[in-house]
Amino acid sequence: MYFQRAAKTGRRIARTGGSVLPIKEVLFLMKGDGEMFAIRAAVFAFLLALSSAPSMVSAQESNWAAKMFEKQKVDFGVVARAADTRYRLKLKNIYQEDVHISNVRTTCGCSAASPSQTLLKSAEEAYIEIKMDTEKFMRRKDSNVVITFDAPTFAEVRIPITAYIRTDVVINPGGAKFGSVSKGENHTKTLEIAYAGRPDWVIKDVKSPREYIDAEVVEVSRDENAGLANYKLNVTLSEDAPAGLIREELMMITDDANSPKVPVLVEAQVESDYTVTPEVVPLGTLKVGEEKSFRLVVKGRSPFKIEAVKCETDYDGLEANLTDSARPVHVVPVTLRAPASAGSVEDHLVIKIADSEETLKVRIYGEIIE
Repeated sequence: MYFQRAAKTGRRIARTGGSVLPIKEVLFLMKGDGEMFAIRAAVFAFLLALSSAPSMVSAQESNWAAKMFEKQKVDFGVVARAADTRYRLKLKNIYQEDVHISNVRTTCGCSAASPSQTLLKSAEEAYIEIKMDTEKFMRRKDSNVVITFDAPTFAEVRIPITAYIRTDVVINPGGAKFGSVSKGENHTKTLEIAYAGRPDWVIKDVKSPREYIDAEVVEVSRDENAGLANYKLNVTLSEDAPAGLIREELMMITDDANSPKVPVLVEAQVESDYTVTPEVVPLGTLKVGEEKSFRLVVKGRSPFKIEAVKCETDYDGLEANLTDSARPVHVVPVTLRAPASAGSVEDHLVIKIADSEETLKVRIYGEIIE
């Protein structure tokens, strides 16, 4: 509860949730004795509880939308000319109401942005794909991504983005894009790196963030008089790469004193013999003990059986209706019971394929309330 002074009457008023009471009426609730006093005291306690409950999204909360984003600024750093320069800015609906994105735009032609989806249920996640145009533009570029919401109330979030696009290093193509590849096989892409500047410039090393992504840089030619150097970057996605979307960044290390690192994007969709959709299930907001039902579609290249579906954490509030027959497509009805305690939940459903070492995973997440 909080107090404020009425503009015209000069009376103090008490505000509880959406209701307003004159202070003399609040004090009146505390008068009396015996049974009547107990009733009035209970009413007063109820009003206090209302005032302390979490408020819904309102126009008064000007920054409610900004609270959903993982970061408030995107800095790409120093990148090569023509490099594929993108970032997925994550946001999560942390409110009980549905959130709707009505528009996404940027303030500079050097950048573009688009949402993965426009409607987010409670506890649901999405991302804004941000891309810098490193072919038409060079040197320092600053822009903003402007995300407009029209539900539950109007709001606008402005995310500054910046990048410095080098003029002396060019990558062709802009990244190692493997597209859809089969799991259990090696795949290689070759990129050309062209440099114009110092006669003794060299790429010293390439660092990979994952063991299943191997990179090797080879000097192809050099013209010291003209200050030109050409390299080939061979990127190999190994047979050990996990199924699903891979989006990582290699880092070339040069001998530049000021900007020694040059990032290179690696993307692939690794397809296994079996796939499951959806790969992510947002549970939304559930009450303790409430049930949530959904379907999983599991596909194989040939008929197969599903041995089991269970939670990775061994939570036992899961039921999956499985068939005994082998078929190339299984539609699996799943019912999940919310845990007995409130809070955020995140787990994976593990799908075990019969007579196979292969397992599939489905991420689930949500909010549990009393």
